[in-house]
Amino acid sequence: MNPPLTLYLAAPRGFCAGVDRAIKMVELALEKWGAPVYVRHEIVHNKFVVDGLRDQGAIFVESLDECPDDRPVIFSAHGVPKSVPAKAAKRNMLFVDATCPLVSKVHIEAVRHFENGLQMVMIGHEGHPETIGTMGQLPEGAVILVETVADVASLTPNDPEKLAFITQTTLSVDDCADIISALTKRFPSIIGPHKEDICYATTNRQASVRAIAPKIDALLVIGAPNSSNSQRLVEVGKTAGCRYSQLIQRASDIDWRSLAGIKSIGITAGASAPEVLVNEVVDAFSSRFDTTIEIVETAQENISFKIPKILRESR
Repeated sequence: MNPPLTLYLAAPRGFCAGVDRAIKMVELALEKWGAPVYVRHEIVHNKFVVDGLRDQGAIFVESLDECPDDRPVIFSAHGVPKSVPAKAAKRNMLFVDATCPLVSKVHIEAVRHFENGLQMVMIGHEGHPETIGTMGQLPEGAVILVETVADVASLTPNDPEKLAFITQTTLSVDDCADIISALTKRFPSIIGPHKEDICYATTNRQASVRAIAPKIDALLVIGAPNSSNSQRLVEVGKTAGCRYSQLIQRASDIDWRSLAGIKSIGITAGASAPEVLVNEVVDAFSSRFDTTIEIVETAQENISFKIPKILRESR
């Protein structure tokens, strides 16, 4: 007889509206123009999703230099520096931008502040495509990147009275709050966004992890190692008191020995992980334990973003 296990499923979890839109855009482009369609960078950070689109005829590249002039190219949901569409236009390429509208909102903010004579501070992770894309909306050197509270202490702006800040959309809500607090303390006149830049999906998924953390012996986050929002969920689980908080890409990554003797487990998924992978993990536990499933819902999401007109029109 299998041992009993309570499985707490966090809700909301998995795909957000921006990810859903970006994947649909690649599928519609393949439908409209046929294969191959080029995608600059992984459309979203999930191997299962990327492999599925590759099977349909998408070719993933890291640079426009790898794309021919005569095939469509799609820019990933993370956003791209301004120089990328400019280069594509110069080559007369057919390109479609799948940047998440909530990331585009941050781009617009950055440009507006810069045009108003303010120096930009970006709270984000160095090297992440979203950070590269956002900083690339402005001339090189116009944006100062801060990753930690310690970075704030060593900031040397041109004019401490003329500063504004923006943030990556997939940060830890708590860590970001600490950095913002340090910024406003050191630079009281710094201007922040009207509404915080961390997106609704990141905030909601972190809140649902905090809600289940006190009830569980272990937490599994389904997501990719290069997915910022998935990595943040693992950290939130640990901070909320869940000592065993691990990232897995799918059921085959579960370390069953480490989970021996557990009575309860929490499962969530990053914003770019499809529900099919959640079901795969739930089935894996059901085959080894006598599972009772409890859904812990902390918010309901009914947001959707419009597909660009060029992909809604028939051939």
